[in-house]
Amino acid sequence: MNMLQRVEHWGDTHSPNWLSAVRILLGLFLVAVGVLFVMNRDALIATINQKPALAAISVMLAHYIVFAHIVGGLFIAMGLLTRFCAAANVPVLLGAVFLVGSPSGLFNVYPSMALTVLVLLLLILFVIEGSGRISVDAYMRNHPEKVRSRKYAE
Repeated sequence: MNMLQRVEHWGDTHSPNWLSAVRILLGLFLVAVGVLFVMNRDALIATINQKPALAAISVMLAHYIVFAHIVGGLFIAMGLLTRFCAAANVPVLLGAVFLVGSPSGLFNVYPSMALTVLVLLLLILFVIEGSGRISVDAYMRNHPEKVRSRKYAE
């Protein structure tokens, strides 16, 4: 058993139930921030207008942020592919830590540095911890026969 498998096994077996509530709230928060990011598209347009040469990168980055926050947040809240979705959101939050006070206002959806750092630390926690006992992942792990029978019944 390599180190990654040992960390995953430890996270799956030592997860308190209250941490599932934190995971659900974190996921819902990420979905809300993703929606706010979409609603704040004027800041993205201003950033693109400042440096038109970086327009393609800015648009791709904005789509990644929205997808990682909305879809990843929904999956984190459900407990489906939690480690992967939390890991996909870590680069976004690292960028937000460095750009939260940028003059473009692109990351104004994160109101303070403390909240940004807290969300980043929670994402790192769930990359290590996983989805916990109250999750779709745990259901699929504990009931593989039901998952397989539905797959082949269709």
